[in-house]
Amino acid sequence: MSDTVLELRGISRAFPSGDGEVEVLSAVDLDIGRGEFVAIIGQSGSGKSTLMNILGCLDRPSQGSYRVEGQETGDLEADELARLRREHFGFIFQRYHLLNELTALENVEMPAIYAGVASGAREQRASDLLTRFGLEDRQEHRPGQLSGGQQQRVSIARALMNGGDIILADEPTGALDSRSGEEVLAVLKELHAFGRTIILVTHDASVAAMAERVIEIKDGRILSDTTNRPSSPEASSSSTTGIDIPAQSKPMAEAPSSPAKSGIFASLRGQVDRVGESFKMALRSMQAHRVRAVLTMLGIIIGIASVVCVVALGAGSQQKVLANISSLGTNTLEIFPGKSFGDVRSGKITTLTVADADQLAKQSYVVAVTPTVSTSSTMRYRGQEASAQVSGVGAGYFDAKGAKVLAGSFFDASSVKRRAQEAVIDENTLDALFDGEADAALGSTILLGDVPAKVIGVMEQQQGGFGGSQNLSVYLPYTTLQTRMLGDMSLRSITVRMTEEVESSIVEQAVTDFLTRRHGTKDFFILNTDDIRETITATTQTLTLLVAAIAVISLFVGGIGVMNIMLVTVSERVNEIGVRMAVGARQGDILQQFLIEAVLVCVVGGVLGILVALGFGFLFSLLGSSFQLIYSSTSMIAAVSVSSLIGIVFGYLPARNASRLDPVAALSGG
Repeated sequence: MSDTVLELRGISRAFPSGDGEVEVLSAVDLDIGRGEFVAIIGQSGSGKSTLMNILGCLDRPSQGSYRVEGQETGDLEADELARLRREHFGFIFQRYHLLNELTALENVEMPAIYAGVASGAREQRASDLLTRFGLEDRQEHRPGQLSGGQQQRVSIARALMNGGDIILADEPTGALDSRSGEEVLAVLKELHAFGRTIILVTHDASVAAMAERVIEIKDGRILSDTTNRPSSPEASSSSTTGIDIPAQSKPMAEAPSSPAKSGIFASLRGQVDRVGESFKMALRSMQAHRVRAVLTMLGIIIGIASVVCVVALGAGSQQKVLANISSLGTNTLEIFPGKSFGDVRSGKITTLTVADADQLAKQSYVVAVTPTVSTSSTMRYRGQEASAQVSGVGAGYFDAKGAKVLAGSFFDASSVKRRAQEAVIDENTLDALFDGEADAALGSTILLGDVPAKVIGVMEQQQGGFGGSQNLSVYLPYTTLQTRMLGDMSLRSITVRMTEEVESSIVEQAVTDFLTRRHGTKDFFILNTDDIRETITATTQTLTLLVAAIAVISLFVGGIGVMNIMLVTVSERVNEIGVRMAVGARQGDILQQFLIEAVLVCVVGGVLGILVALGFGFLFSLLGSSFQLIYSSTSMIAAVSVSSLIGIVFGYLPARNASRLDPVAALSGG
């Protein structure tokens, strides 16, 4: 017998059963030499499959010592056992255990992916193996398109992919017809002839008789260990099966490479290949279960669409509200003489002048400035009269207040300079004197006290004014009001409209400092009407956050849905997990595969959610709303990032459960 490759001493294996344990293997001592053809025979329940699982490092013994190539396996971690399976063992299963989503070529390639073999090299070797087994025209076929014998040959090719110097065959002919079974046994004999160690598990004595050594097991103990007359077929490329069997060679995973490359670059390449395989399997799983994938994404789609739409709705409504507020002139400063509205000395303070307004207009933070004076007067037109508020303003007043012209025009700087007797009336005055007829009003002359004024424009009613009244208002150039009606050159106030780019508090302080330097003292006070806008803006943002928080709840619910579906997916694919572990997948590889699948579902759901949100915005615009949804690229990127995070967080538990499955239990669960 050749040198010992597998050594078992005192191996026992017991499984929990009720309150006690059932011992399946008991004190097994066994040596298997390199290049032997060993058949392990026994009836169902004898322990032969359990022994094979221990030999293949799929299971651990309850007691005893098991060495592979002299290496003790009892203290090895799961990933170290996976390394032994990759480097030394090839499995041939009774039920083939091919993955239905993969082609024959891809099934054969799988062990080399986990061994870190470059994609080109592993594809070539897999193709060569299938060609030698007579399947060159079936490489792109899926398992369901192959016969039982062809599937078993694919399984044998997969066992040889990484070298497979020890072949473990569990009832390889059990699911085949007699002819296919004979072909598979002939392949095993020829593999043995080329130096491979073959361990065949069977209950059929005629199958066991083909081995050179037969070990009979019963009730978990070795009953006999006999040697048959050794068979020694010629090791040639021409075989009785007509299949060209590859000679034993060094496993591809250990192919020679320079020390520099075999470290960092090979490891990185292997990791990239495994990620690529995981990504490909995730796509195929989603394609194979489209309805389930869509239902899984539904919660994510709704959540992401809700968040993006709410943010866009909040931004759009906020912009609309701010535009409306700006039209009221709320981003203005009103400068009054005195210390406050109750200052009795304010009427005696005459330092607030037109020159102050002219100088303020030159400042970079000012959009428009207008001096203002006012008085009350009786207004008459063709026998009709009414009390009106007459305001003397500059040409920039209408810009400062965000006023819009309904008919005619506003007066300009030349009118102010000429002290023109031109009037702009509001809609209340238009209704009171002209029955709402703008054409009748334009060009008409009204009397303000004893001063005639020609109506040149009608100002549109400003909506939503705070404390809005039904007062009749007439606007004249302030120079006209000062000289023709009041006989006083002092100002009631100066109105300043601020730029949007600078905070109102900064502008207020700058105006305060500027006028204090001009007057030598602070003999004025400022009313900052932009505080109203800031309050409304803060309220709008708070409401947007509140509604967005509610939308985020749907994302959380969607994440729970992803976790539930992934748990179901893991339970449905335990056989696939077992096969991948058997061919050498690490726990991290399994974890990575299912985690990528969960993340992919969530990312695709996130992208679809964004598209749904954009579609909603398009439909919203078609409805003719007074404002538009304003989408933010930041919110979209954040949405996809959040959906990815949901995939990681809620996909981790199912992926972790998958990676910690027992290989034997996973294979039998299929």
